[in-house]
Amino acid sequence: MNALYPETIPTAYRAAAGVTDLPSRRFDTVIMGLGTYRPALDSGITSPYAHLRQYVVSSSLKPDTDPAVTVVPSDPLTLVRGLKGEVDASRDIWLCGGGRLAGTLLPEIDELLIKTYPVVAGTGIPVVDGAFDPTVFDVAERTAFPNGATLTRLARR
Repeated sequence: MNALYPETIPTAYRAAAGVTDLPSRRFDTVIMGLGTYRPALDSGITSPYAHLRQYVVSSSLKPDTDPAVTVVPSDPLTLVRGLKGEVDASRDIWLCGGGRLAGTLLPEIDELLIKTYPVVAGTGIPVVDGAFDPTVFDVAERTAFPNGATLTRLARR
């Protein structure tokens, strides 16, 4: 499914996926919380999406973790608003994982790409964590795959 947006494949796996030289179709920036960034960091990978501008929202991560990664200690909403307002903002911003971060950034989320799989696993991370605040999205597109997985694109109403 990541073949739809090859830039969402981590740098370490791009060659194996055959997308090393594919240009970004949609995203040029990735924002993630420490919980999403931590598995790469624990594996010794400090720049998991080296082909994108990378931001990690964390009040505890050292700002010099990697020169290609900008650590944002607070106020991710201001960060996203600033990125969206850049004059040369030709591509979208990808929020990679993190229900708590998604809850904080909900006022700026224009679209959701939701991957679903035909498996029920039990507990997990909320898609959007935070106070009850209904935000209406419309189904803009849905793609079904032979393995039963789907990719649904929801656009803010």
